[in-house]
Amino acid sequence: MTPTLRTARLVFLPYRPEDEDVFVELLSDEVVCRWMGQERCSEPEIRTIYRSILTDVYGKNLFDVWGVWSDGDYIGHAEIKKTGNVDGHEAIAALVRKHWGQGLGGELVQGLLTYAADTLGLKEVYGMVGAENTASLALCERLGFRHVRDVVSDTGTVTKMLVVSTVNDTPDFS
Repeated sequence: MTPTLRTARLVFLPYRPEDEDVFVELLSDEVVCRWMGQERCSEPEIRTIYRSILTDVYGKNLFDVWGVWSDGDYIGHAEIKKTGNVDGHEAIAALVRKHWGQGLGGELVQGLLTYAADTLGLKEVYGMVGAENTASLALCERLGFRHVRDVVSDTGTVTKMLVVSTVNDTPDFS
């Protein structure tokens, strides 16, 4: 069961039926979808995806997915799930555009990495970031992600596959 997570400014909550409209609004934003590396879906398709999260993803305990909130305001979406690109887990994050540039993305991803290490016991986590998404690439670099390879789609768009260790390699001499 997906737990509630907390960071200094954020609360990660499993989605509830009443959160559907904010999820739909997030994924209806063409710019957000472009940076997430996905085609913009119609509203009925997004609502079907949302209902699938509530019934299938949570019902079958497939992976962890959250709505992310700050002071009662929906700021975005987060997931940790197995990736089909390599043998490992991927962190997925998307912010509502009005919350970009406030440091919330870094806090959100760091919260996912802490959960991945402390709760899931993962030694590393992958991320997929569009090659043109310079802000997210800079964030990943600050968080210690390193480039694994470029993934080129059938349409020629390039996505950077990144990985970060969740293990503190610095010995504790205390």
